[in-house]
Amino acid sequence: MAGDKLIKRIEHVGIMVKNLEKSISFYTDIIGFQLLGRLDHPNGQIKIAFIGTEDKEGTQIELLEGYNDSLPVEGKVHHLALKVEGIESEITRLKEAGVRFIDKEITTLPNGSRYMFFEGPDGEWLELFETN
Repeated sequence: MAGDKLIKRIEHVGIMVKNLEKSISFYTDIIGFQLLGRLDHPNGQIKIAFIGTEDKEGTQIELLEGYNDSLPVEGKVHHLALKVEGIESEITRLKEAGVRFIDKEITTLPNGSRYMFFEGPDGEWLELFETN
């Protein structure tokens, strides 16, 4: 069964933020990450920015504005994304293992990336993420 798993690496960690522009400035100007890209979510409410290091194949940070403006003082890690190839096969495998999915269907972003959220054993949000 181990050979059938399609998880390749940690793709990104999603952090909910109150102000996307302020967070981009902090992480790029002060911390030193690079802005790798921006997207507007298809739902029209969520704005997304990806930041990371020069190694664009490394794990990225996804900044999300528009999920929840009532963040706790310590901030909010929204989800951990796992890079996959063949997202449909991995969804099938996880469903057969009894994993509960949060999303009812795969979402496709404007850049062609596709994702679907599911729950870990303590209700933590995990994401299957497939890029073009």
